[in-house]
Amino acid sequence: MAVKKIRWYVKAQLGVLLLPAGLCLFGEAVIRKGLEELIKRTELAAGAGGTVPMKLLQAPGPWFWYGTFGLILINAGVGLMVESGLLRGYPRQN
Repeated sequence: MAVKKIRWYVKAQLGVLLLPAGLCLFGEAVIRKGLEELIKRTELAAGAGGTVPMKLLQAPGPWFWYGTFGLILINAGVGLMVESGLLRGYPRQN
């Protein structure tokens, strides 16, 4: 019975940790995508005669992989929490 409780605890805690980690990575992906769009628009504005200091804006990086990995972590966290029965509470003895 102790092994069942430990397994429940590990699944529940892993799910609780994976969900916010996935949300953070997904948020980072959204920010990087927004920066990429900002850089594209400022480059277009600079090409149209505007003066924009391009030294301030750098390439944001691989936002697609951050978002993909973030969504994987979100789904894994929710799945582990549901599978462990976290909503029902600590497993009781029958």
